Amino acid sequence: MIRRYAREPAVVQTLRATAAATLAYAAALWLSEEPAPLTAPLTALLVVQVTLYSTLTTSVRRVNAVVAGVLIASAFSLWVGLSWWSLGLIILASLTVGYLVRVGEFVPEVAISAMLVLGVTRVADTAWDRVLETLIGAAVGLLFNVLLPPVWVGDAEESIDELSRRMRRLLLDMGEGLSAPASVTRSAVRLHEARRLDNDIAQVDASLQQAEDSLRLNPRVREALLNRVVLRTGLDTLEICAVVLRVMARTLTDLATAREGGRLFPDEVSRALDELFARTSDALVSFAVLVTSEVSESAREAEQRLAEGLAAAAAARERAAGLLLARVHRDPRHWQLEGALLAEADRVLAELDPEHRSRRLLEELDRGVREQREKHPHLDGLRQWARSRRRVPHGRRARARDR
Repeated sequence: MIRRYAREPAVVQTLRATAAATLAYAAALWLSEEPAPLTAPLTALLVVQVTLYSTLTTSVRRVNAVVAGVLIASAFSLWVGLSWWSLGLIILASLTVGYLVRVGEFVPEVAISAMLVLGVTRVADTAWDRVLETLIGAAVGLLFNVLLPPVWVGDAEESIDELSRRMRRLLLDMGEGLSAPASVTRSAVRLHEARRLDNDIAQVDASLQQAEDSLRLNPRVREALLNRVVLRTGLDTLEICAVVLRVMARTLTDLATAREGGRLFPDEVSRALDELFARTSDALVSFAVLVTSEVSESAREAEQRLAEGLAAAAAARERAAGLLLARVHRDPRHWQLEGALLAEADRVLAELDPEHRSRRLLEELDRGVREQREKHPHLDGLRQWARSRRRVPHGRRARARDR
């Protein structure tokens, strides 16, 4: 239970924020002359986020917001005191400046800082003390995450795995329903479950976004771009499969409406389609295992299981296609719906194909590297310079050996 709660973002965030605020207050007591420097723990409390990347971006915006508010209050204190009209004027000016300096969600902090500073007697001393406390709190929060940066990849991997298993249960349920008498009510329930996958994907996307933020600028993680791309492309594939499953559930609902009270398919066709759905559902889970496997040996085993599952699903698809084709010759009614089931199964199998995934990975990696180079050209130049410097000594050593 301790391990489970230790991985909960809410629990970790609570402990980290409490520790950072306490350390910031202790540091402010030592460095500041204020008897109760509460601005420092307040800043640390607001700055410390779940990931190092968000902490860095939040620190800069919050410090900018506080400094802007302090400067505005200092300027106003030279000409006016605190009154109802000056308070309204300083709030208006602070919010306007907050949007101009682009402090994001900390726009109200500009006005809060200005009001707190303007409301005291010794404006100049309080202003600089508040700036100092803010810098202390931001520095403590930043160092806290630099020394102990969290990585939330595990949560994202678990959510992807759980999503694939929910999709598997839905496919198995649809396959088992093929042998029962056609029921619009049961088909509508499955269609509702398929539509609920959109909400599940949104939750997985939020977890994956947190994992991606935890990988950015994290010194504990190597090949952060590769890890982000692997998980993101995996979720994209599952999202496409979820859309196809929803269309498949809609197709079965239309067939149930057309054949209410009778059989959806003969026994032989039902068994063939049931096997196709079961093999496809197993391939979905194998794909999720492949996406979330970190060790190379585990990834190879997962890829082998996925290839075997796709081969079995393709063989089941051929058997179902032959039976459906013979059935269409005898009874051509609703042939477009029966053919749509095969087309939708083909789309899922094509998305899960390892070769298709490899192409997607290469495309996304190239795009990610290109975006990083365009966004940070100076860093790319430094990396190329460092590589060239490493090559030169190696060549010199080789020539020395030749001599």
